[in-house]
Amino acid sequence: MDGTRAVERALTCSAPHLLVQALTSALRQHYGASAVELRLVDYAMRSLQSVEPPAQGAEPVPVANSPQGRAFGSQEPHAASDGDDGTTLHLPVTFRGDRMGVLSVTAPAPSFSVSVRADLRHIGTVLAREILLAGRETDQYEIERRAERLTLAAEMQWLLLPSRSVVKEEFELGAQLEPAYAVFGDGFDWSVSSEHLTVAVVNGMGQGMDAALLTSLAVTAVRNARRAGLGLADQASLAGEAVYAQHRGSAHVAMLLLRFTLATGQVEVVDAGSPRLWRLRAGTLTRVGFDAQMPLGMFGDTHYGTEEMRVEPKDRLLIASDGVYSAVSPAGEVYGERSLERAVRRTRMLPPAQVPAALLDALAHHQGESPLSDDAVVLCVDWLGRRRAAGDAADARPWALQAERAGSPSAGPAE
Repeated sequence: MDGTRAVERALTCSAPHLLVQALTSALRQHYGASAVELRLVDYAMRSLQSVEPPAQGAEPVPVANSPQGRAFGSQEPHAASDGDDGTTLHLPVTFRGDRMGVLSVTAPAPSFSVSVRADLRHIGTVLAREILLAGRETDQYEIERRAERLTLAAEMQWLLLPSRSVVKEEFELGAQLEPAYAVFGDGFDWSVSSEHLTVAVVNGMGQGMDAALLTSLAVTAVRNARRAGLGLADQASLAGEAVYAQHRGSAHVAMLLLRFTLATGQVEVVDAGSPRLWRLRAGTLTRVGFDAQMPLGMFGDTHYGTEEMRVEPKDRLLIASDGVYSAVSPAGEVYGERSLERAVRRTRMLPPAQVPAALLDALAHHQGESPLSDDAVVLCVDWLGRRRAAGDAADARPWALQAERAGSPSAGPAE
């Protein structure tokens, strides 16, 4: 049994809460590792939190400007010399585009041959999968990744949401909520089938538990309708009925629903409220408007209609909820659409998984020290299309091409 299979077997056979210990033992035995550390990215995507043991009391490291953060941002291994012929290799812990953290392995420099680096990168993927599966049985990794305590409303929101990033042949997607530890009612959802990508961005009214319960009801109702095989308009209608039945019009949910046909790039849209869609195509940023329909649950028996648009390879779509536009600076300046446009252009060479956090960081900088008056969600989709030739893949990712030219997959925002 080769080293990779042995490590994978050790992880598979480990108790869910003992993955790090099993991994450390296996890497020492099969790859000569002298130290192993796992760090998971926190909810705000700003720090990498150490999973204990073995690093008892280890301080978090920032995603920005750290060796571990470089591996996380670029999604490529990053080596750092420790002196005395020792090297630490930082590897992304990612499964199907879901960026979870960084695995750091220390060993003598000659140990990291090309084949060993490939082995360790695969092990990072296996570890990510095992952490996801372990979450069904243990709170260990949810606890370790937190930089601070979640409010009860935020706990509900995050448990409701899918992963924050995904990579498929036809598209790449990234999404983020802010403030991550005390959200009020915004959210997002996505699902992929063999034929479609369905996306929803949600802006629930209110704050705290009331908002979290409202958003949970709306998203669950949409999922229930989608899983019953209903079309996009019927998903919105049935979700609206569910919200109205519970609140009788006293509470409502704004939602933008999109369903992409993976084979063609044709998109059905239901605009039921305030989340706004922007399209970046060939360097031109355009606000894409739709016929505004009633938010879900405002009235009973509301019927929704769909509109259509088409996306092309290299298109970037960005959806932002009201909290982005309404943020106010200490001087009283509203963030607004113009500031968002500038931020979208500045981040055009970042991969979709990094765009939402970068835009929300810009929003926080605008806001200053005062907290956001409303929570905000940003969702980014890069449409790649189904490639018929291997060479088409790089052409559909302008951010990847830029990073390759710069010598780093995380070249950062382009001005």
